[in-house]
Amino acid sequence: MKLVIAIIRQTQLDEVREALIKAEIRRITVMRVSGHGKAEDVEIYRGKKVVPGLIPRVRLEIAVNDEFVDTTVDTIIKTVKSRYKDKEPGKTTGDGKIFITPLEECIRISTGERGPAAI
Repeated sequence: MKLVIAIIRQTQLDEVREALIKAEIRRITVMRVSGHGKAEDVEIYRGKKVVPGLIPRVRLEIAVNDEFVDTTVDTIIKTVKSRYKDKEPGKTTGDGKIFITPLEECIRISTGERGPAAI
């Protein structure tokens, strides 16, 4: 079992969620978060450049059995990158990040099921 964590733009949430559902990944958790990576949303305010400290994003957490990791990751990447086809590969920033961590245990509270069956 793995926990897939994706940080994406807020505007991409619906599109990614719909793509995951089509890929039969239906159980996700969504959180509104702020952070700062390589991308900077530079704004002009009264003629001066202003770089905000934190940029709003969406964090998806998806617990999956091992056989669904690649499907989940590929679906997110395909959906998010499709919006930036016109940019050179490796030149886009702010598209987000995906983290994959081992998931030691999963327990369904209502039934007490444990492990892959609980996901």
